[in-house]
Amino acid sequence: MKDYARLLKRVNEEIDRFAPDAIALSDDLAANPEISEQEFESSRKHARFLERAGFEVEIPFYGISTAYRGRISRGGNGRVALLAEYDALPEIGHACGHNVHGAMSLLAGAGLAPVMDELAGDLWVTGTPAEETNGAKITMAAGGLFDEVDLALMIHSGGRDTYVRYRALAMDALEFRFRGRAAHAAGAPWEGRNALNGATLFFHAIDMLRQHVRPEIRMHGIINQGGAAPNIVPETAVARFYFRSPYRSQLDRLLSRVTRAAQGAAMATETEVEWMNFELSFDEVQPNETAETLMEEVFSEFEVPFGPCPGAQGSSDVGNVSKRCPALQPTLSITKNPYAWHTREFAAATVQPEAHEALVKGARLLAAAALKTFLDPGLRRRMREDFLREKEKVVL
Repeated sequence: MKDYARLLKRVNEEIDRFAPDAIALSDDLAANPEISEQEFESSRKHARFLERAGFEVEIPFYGISTAYRGRISRGGNGRVALLAEYDALPEIGHACGHNVHGAMSLLAGAGLAPVMDELAGDLWVTGTPAEETNGAKITMAAGGLFDEVDLALMIHSGGRDTYVRYRALAMDALEFRFRGRAAHAAGAPWEGRNALNGATLFFHAIDMLRQHVRPEIRMHGIINQGGAAPNIVPETAVARFYFRSPYRSQLDRLLSRVTRAAQGAAMATETEVEWMNFELSFDEVQPNETAETLMEEVFSEFEVPFGPCPGAQGSSDVGNVSKRCPALQPTLSITKNPYAWHTREFAAATVQPEAHEALVKGARLLAAAALKTFLDPGLRRRMREDFLREKEKVVL
């Protein structure tokens, strides 16, 4: 990669040029947050930034009204997709830092834009809304958008910790609807069949199941409908659960046990039960040793210290992308304080100078990893080999 240093210098000069605009965009989104699937202005602001940087932008994209794709296609020498997020959380705004790391991906794309003619590759910056709910990456991945991508990558804003080998849990969101028969709870309760009893017994069954599942599995839920009034035997009760596991194969096996528990609870209470997904299903992040080693080398090159991933703590739709192509989502600290995601403190941290510095630093890291990917066909081949090897693994 004899041209790497020369091209990286040009990339970083362009990042410096666009950095004030990227920081202003991040702060603008923080001041004007839009929740999942309502990111109409945020997505258009992203699109305008990319157009100024020389990208051809499709918006809406992939049948999703708040998605977009910026593209500079100059040949078949590799395809890299930078992923951008920009949805906020209800009431507390950008408490997951999407304003910062969304702009980070845009700035990396702007840095790479002037060298794409020489690289003769295909660069995407793909706007992926609704990560906090029905992650758009899930729909895009299921439709095959990323199947021919050599590397999809983004960096996620973090609290005090920085790490490269991010892990997330596979997750299914299931709603269980129990149906019974209404009756007067005092006058003729024997005529009723209590749907809430079915849902409550199901909760007990899940709690008993916890004794016999792997310790890394997570099962957590609520009853969000349990009856209309105390003097009416509940005719309908609805429970919603998130089920999570480090492996999709393990989660699928768990769900067969969960649904049998629901059927048993319904049978015991003489009610009926049906279930369905109320959100799209998230896959775990599939490791890619070659890609993760590449990114660790880039972090070291830029003297960015990093530690081990503290363990899978939640779910991300980047997992679904990682099942279709090599994918990365390191976490980069934007504050020296140990703020947790989804807190007002973290939202406030995203507009501080420290977060602005992290935004520019993260853009340099992403651009360098993309540049190495375009320049090295052997690297792309090894990432694909690792991807195929990991995809074949089944964990029960």
